[in-house]
Amino acid sequence: MNLAEYRRAAREWLADNVRDGEDPRVFMARLHDAGYSGITWPLQWGGQGLTQAEERVFAEEAASCTLPTFMFSIGLGMCGPTLLDRGTDEQRARFVRPLLRGQEVWCQLFSEPGAGSDVAAVQTRAERDGDTWIADGQKVWTSVAERADWGLLLARTDPDVPKHKGLSMFVIDMRHPGVTVRPLRDMTGRAHFNEVFIDRVPIPDAHRVGAAGDGWSVAVTTLLHERLSISAGVGMSGGKDSADGFEALRAATDTSDPHVRDGLVELHLRSRALDLFNQRLAQETKAGIFPGARGSAAKLLLAELALFRADLATSLVGPAAVVDPALSDALALAPAMALGGGTNEIMRNIIGDRVLGLPPEPRLDKTVPFKELKVGTQE
Repeated sequence: MNLAEYRRAAREWLADNVRDGEDPRVFMARLHDAGYSGITWPLQWGGQGLTQAEERVFAEEAASCTLPTFMFSIGLGMCGPTLLDRGTDEQRARFVRPLLRGQEVWCQLFSEPGAGSDVAAVQTRAERDGDTWIADGQKVWTSVAERADWGLLLARTDPDVPKHKGLSMFVIDMRHPGVTVRPLRDMTGRAHFNEVFIDRVPIPDAHRVGAAGDGWSVAVTTLLHERLSISAGVGMSGGKDSADGFEALRAATDTSDPHVRDGLVELHLRSRALDLFNQRLAQETKAGIFPGARGSAAKLLLAELALFRADLATSLVGPAAVVDPALSDALALAPAMALGGGTNEIMRNIIGDRVLGLPPEPRLDKTVPFKELKVGTQE
């Protein structure tokens, strides 16, 4: 099937199958069965084995709809790709296809109250007991944890070595009675995030992703996919233009005013530049070229775009922006993009250090055993 035929088939399928109020799991199963979930993922593990060209075509057609896929965004954008890159064949066979079909929801358990931007400072422990690990600790800012079946957990397994070397990655059962999820409400009034308490939860060693003590390397893989997926909007409902997006603002303002047109043109240029950058990174990844820290540049561009869009919407719409439910919600959520997935300041540090080759910031804890550090709540 050539791309024109693929586009026509995708458009017809979306017109026939996107229904308001439908159960997301039912929709995801139908999406997968139709060949539109995991478009570029390997056939062997339940994907479609196609190229970035087909994935881009489907995304373009889906942009006119609102797909009920947000609850799967962490699995599709971060956890699934990590399992494909770093998991075992047994893990891929067990977890990837159910993820793609919407049978199981995933979350990512990295940040902690004492380890936000400094991810390697996590204090959640996992201690080995034969072929099982016992996990204890607390995570925070965890999206979709309240609906998750599985989580990708970064835990400390060796406090006697420096913080980056004593970590391991696990797949944890979010339905275990030792896992407690509590919502965190933000200034939109909704609970976009959660805090998660882990109380002596057993994890089979077969659910360890990567070698014991190599969790930081696996986490870097996850963070790369996180920043790429956030900037590309993977699983983020497919989306009609948001209330503070280009089309919505053009319809709500007087475009005969040259200042309005200038603002809208700038918004379009920034959005288009980010789209093209994401396409380039996706094509390079498919070709085996590791994007590395440039994924942080994509994440930074998206955060700055969100803030620019919010400022522009406020200046164009005026006081009415705060009484319009959709627009006020979009404006309140915009600052979160400069925090979630790594702050703008951290992104700039990564870009300066690993992309531009600037001198890195001093790290006094690089060779100090973690148990000797004063981090978070650790005395």
